[in-house]
Amino acid sequence: MAIDTTRKFTPITIALLTVSDTRGPEEDTSGDILAERITTAGHTLGARTILRDDAELIADQLETWIDDPAIDAVVSTGGTGLTGRDVTPEALDRVKEKDIPGFGELFRWVSYTTIGTSTVQSRACAVLARGTYIFALPGSNGAVKDGWDKILAEQLDSRNRPCNFVELMPRLREK
Repeated sequence: MAIDTTRKFTPITIALLTVSDTRGPEEDTSGDILAERITTAGHTLGARTILRDDAELIADQLETWIDDPAIDAVVSTGGTGLTGRDVTPEALDRVKEKDIPGFGELFRWVSYTTIGTSTVQSRACAVLARGTYIFALPGSNGAVKDGWDKILAEQLDSRNRPCNFVELMPRLREK
């Protein structure tokens, strides 16, 4: 990580969404991992919920968080695979203004070092919606660790150089 210790850390508020037809609060280990990493990094966990794999429900929840000025980013886990029930990327398509294609590309590159060619089955992605970042990670514990530890921890740290997502936040709604 290229952290410039002379710069001030700026915490952001992150909402956490777990997408699953089978997990409840007791079984949401990937959500627990993300929640712990978000707060340990110094950010605020602004909201957390679990929804079933339903694009309309997911998009509605995302819209609520996008409209909440206190929420700076959303990280989701689950629903990014290839099965008929995996609809998280489709839900992001409903709310997005811009894709962040490098996120999915980098995630699959990082994931390749862990799980090899199986990473091609991941549709991890990220979008920007009315000034709110939304990152969709797969539902496995390993994928969540890879996504947070090797990408988001750095890009959501305002001290990361040469650039990071946080420093762009004041300008995201420019026209």
